[in-house]
Amino acid sequence: MTNINEFIAGWKSHRNVLHDMLAEVTTEQLSFKPWEKGMTVAELVLHITGAMEMFAKTVQHGVYTPGSKQTFANAEELRAGVAAATEQTEAILRSLTPEQLAQSIDFFGNPVPGFALLQNAKDHEIHHKGQLFTYLRLAGIEKLPFFVSRG
Repeated sequence: MTNINEFIAGWKSHRNVLHDMLAEVTTEQLSFKPWEKGMTVAELVLHITGAMEMFAKTVQHGVYTPGSKQTFANAEELRAGVAAATEQTEAILRSLTPEQLAQSIDFFGNPVPGFALLQNAKDHEIHHKGQLFTYLRLAGIEKLPFFVSRG
């Protein structure tokens, strides 16, 4: 698949669920982590959003480009940051040209076509979103959305 609009639609069907997952998260639950060396809820959320931005920027620039660092003081700020990061990443994705999607990018010693890198990014996001479902259940949140959004 090399159609960026189809890719964005598929990615957003998962990213929109991330927004829904955070709806009932409290500031206190953001520091929950299921084991000592694991990420907290907040760290996992920021990893999800930051990684997708990094992958999109890397395809945009043709070389590894780190994502932005987000900070927040409470759950409401985190939700606002996730919304802003989603908009920013979508804008980057929409700006990508067919040439950028086809270019080979050296990603930590592996040459990867831009579009394949984006597919890996979406899979990465889905993987961590699955982890977040488990984190939130363990943190006491009972009402969670379906894993993918159809609208």
